[in-house]
This record gives sequence, structure tokens and C-alpha cells, in this order.
Amino acid sequence: MPKALLVTDSEWVRNDVSAALSLDGWLIHDLDDPDNVVRRVREIGPDVLIADMQVKSMGGMAVIRAVRGEIEPEHRPKTVLLLDRSADVFLAGRAGADAHLLKPFTAQDLRAVMAGWMDSFEKEPRVTTSTDRSVRKRANPRRKEAREPASP
Repeated sequence: MPKALLVTDSEWVRNDVSAALSLDGWLIHDLDDPDNVVRRVREIGPDVLIADMQVKSMGGMAVIRAVRGEIEPEHRPKTVLLLDRSADVFLAGRAGADAHLLKPFTAQDLRAVMAGWMDSFEKEPRVTTSTDRSVRKRANPRRKEAREPASP
């Protein structure tokens, strides 16, 4: 079951995201205090982080930058920034968001963004910190030695 961490203090955003993603079996964790986002990402290991552009004193742009700066790339979730206006698209790029949606968004819009990532969540499980050497790491498809040789 894919997991999402939703960072917002807006009830309607929380309701719309939950309604859109629960149909596809997403487990949604809510966070209304952006100061705790890095800790929560480390605790729950979400596949996707959805951040509202305006959330308390920190804001969605700072939330995404904090996660990108503090979470190692192999443990970092995909990020979606929920924008208040079309002029904020530039800010989504500056924050390093993987995707953005303009509010108000439709369930179809949000589900389309998530559907594009679903295959990677199911086929390439997130690597977790472990002392067990049997934990499999994701193969880099660009490296030749990671590919299976073609059968004759």
C-alpha cells in the first residue's frame, strides 16, 4: 500500500486529497506542523510528500527544501507542491518539487500525478536502513552490469 504524507493546515485540502487518494488504496498521514516534516518522513517513509504552499509559518516551498536537504536521496519521497496561483509554478521549480498542482485541483488531476509514479512504488520498494545485508538495493537501469543479459 503506497503512503503519502500530507502537510497542510487546511481542512478542505486535507479532505480533497484524502478523498482522491483513498480510492486508489493510499495510506495518508496528515501533518499540520511543517516544523516536524523531516522527522515524520524518517518515521513513516512515505512514497510521496504533498505540501500545501501556505502552511503555518514555514510554507510548502520550505517544506520541500527541508526534505530535499535532510533526507538522503534513496529515502526521499516524491514531492508535490499545491500552489495557490499560477505565478507560483516558478517557485515549485525553485523548491525542487517533482510535481505541482494549482488549487483548487480535481481528484483526477491528483490521481494522474500519483499514477505516473505508482509503477516505481510497486516494482522498486524503498530501501530502508538495515543491518541485514540481504536488503536489495534498486538497480540503476543506466548501468550495464545492472541489466540482465538477453537470452539467446
